[in-house]
Amino acid sequence: MATAEVESVHPVPSHMRCVPGSVNVKLAKFPSPAKNIEDLDPSKVATNLVENFNKALDKEDYSAIANLFVEDGHWRDHLALSWVFRTIQTPPQILDFLHSCAKSRDGFRLKSVDVDAGTAVRKPKIVPIDASGSVSGIQFFIRVATVLGRGIGLVRLVEQGGQWKIFTLYTKLEELREHEEVINNRRIKGAEHGGKPGRKNWAEKRAAEANFNAGNEPAVLVIGAGQAGLTAAARLKMLGVDTLVIDQNERVGDNWRKRYHQLVLHDPVWYDHLPYLNFPAQWPIFTPKDKLAQFFESYATLLELNVWTRTELVYTKWDESKKVWTVIVNRKREDGTSDIRTFHPRHLIQATGHSGKKNQPSMKGIENFKGDRLCHSSEFPGASESGRGKKAIVVGSCNSAHDIAQDFLEKGYDITIVQRSSTHVVSSKAITEIALKGVYSEDGPPVDDADILLHGLPTSVLKAIHVKIAERQAECDKEILDGLDKAGFKVDRGPDGAGLFFKYFQRGGGYYIDVGASQLIADGKIKVKQGQEIAEVLPYGLRFQDGTELEADEIVFATGYQNMRTQTRIMFGDEVADRVGDVWGFNDEGEIRTIWQRSGHPGFWFHGGNLAMCRYYSKLLALQIKGLEEGLVHADEI
Repeated sequence: MATAEVESVHPVPSHMRCVPGSVNVKLAKFPSPAKNIEDLDPSKVATNLVENFNKALDKEDYSAIANLFVEDGHWRDHLALSWVFRTIQTPPQILDFLHSCAKSRDGFRLKSVDVDAGTAVRKPKIVPIDASGSVSGIQFFIRVATVLGRGIGLVRLVEQGGQWKIFTLYTKLEELREHEEVINNRRIKGAEHGGKPGRKNWAEKRAAEANFNAGNEPAVLVIGAGQAGLTAAARLKMLGVDTLVIDQNERVGDNWRKRYHQLVLHDPVWYDHLPYLNFPAQWPIFTPKDKLAQFFESYATLLELNVWTRTELVYTKWDESKKVWTVIVNRKREDGTSDIRTFHPRHLIQATGHSGKKNQPSMKGIENFKGDRLCHSSEFPGASESGRGKKAIVVGSCNSAHDIAQDFLEKGYDITIVQRSSTHVVSSKAITEIALKGVYSEDGPPVDDADILLHGLPTSVLKAIHVKIAERQAECDKEILDGLDKAGFKVDRGPDGAGLFFKYFQRGGGYYIDVGASQLIADGKIKVKQGQEIAEVLPYGLRFQDGTELEADEIVFATGYQNMRTQTRIMFGDEVADRVGDVWGFNDEGEIRTIWQRSGHPGFWFHGGNLAMCRYYSKLLALQIKGLEEGLVHADEI
């Protein structure tokens, strides 16, 4: 999950640190093991359950549907039943949810579900429901038919009182009827053969489209051409929504290309594919930043995305009565001149990164530092080749901090990491061979199916599973974790012991995926200053609250980034920022807040996260915008 991480300025215990206002999701309880499950025909059980479900649907008997769930059963819905991301638990709450859906503008949208046995991974099968394998159940994919379109889902059944009932149900809208993606058997012809003198060729039409000539305007303006901006634009293009992406950088991919010298994705390639275009078969497991930048550039070209680089956002204003934005952008030409354009999009998407502005603490004496360099990790170009024998300090203890410290060490620096609280550390090996094995791996299913297996679980269930996964990972990493402890580097197991995923979901950071630096810390090659706040920046180092001092020629603050709303305030002003909700963290149903869905301000959306989250949620974001564009949803429903 190589994204910008959040590092608190103050040494709050890690189990107490999360995005402000976020709910700490409780762990789900798993049912008792079923008896004689090996003698069952899972396809027959699944078919019977679906038949009963559809009979109740036909009769609009919502009580019968709710009674198909176990006592602690969950229904997670992403746009199939409503325009809000929901997770509902227990039959009474599910019944209330179904009644509320029936009172919506479209009425009760769910028409039917069918068992999807089209591939080996989708057909009904007996699987472990919990991470320890002590509770087995029946899992199968479903096809979902709704009033508005087609969807997909995942069901997990368990035995309760001698009956097979739903433990978790996931329903997700995949496409809108008569507004399907223009892909595969709906792809365009792409040619005009004769009979039209003076017709434009593809290159001419593409240039006109990309430049929004002749008064053409985008319906959606996306700010930021990283993985978030590109995936949003790709999804919207396939739905026929005119979209323009702008970015201040010189080239697509510069948001990665310009980062520190040794940066490599810590996620494996199978987890990181982008929509419509997987990484090639020879692609390395872990992608170097410059290689990823090249791929992004190619991606924008191959998918014919409208991206303007060297373009700044000058002015934005929302017109409440017309429900449109007035946006002025400054596009700098290669010859240095400017092209000032005014657009009136109905939607703005902030896709400027997982977090907000850089979190570089202001502290006593910082202006008096006389060493070679003091900067935030986002500005760090790499350790100097002539740095041998010099001293460096990295303040922070997450992915960026470790990578930068390792870079300093390799260039001959005397390097110290300042760790103020604790860090969740997990090896790359433990992630690929334990957490992601069989799902996001070479022997795993197609990435779209893998995504359903992950996101098809309610957060509380996923969290309980990841507690067990984190235990197994810690066993795998015992030697290195013990070495870190002896070196004075403090590690934790993540929120409620749920490991990496939930450190990321609940905090946006606080972890290190070990690709080598942990052994260097354990061996004493990278030194650690732990548990002390910085009292003052000295002309050539740092003084800590305990009175100790460290000398430094260079200081890098790998202290992460603030909430996305801070960037909203900078770019769009107080009027917009005051209306949008807090981004990231969980609401009381276990859904991530605000991002990819209604933000609190009409026509304004957040999109971000690592490559995998951008891949998955970009479709849900695009479907909501398409629904608004086609009048399938009212603004007050979204």
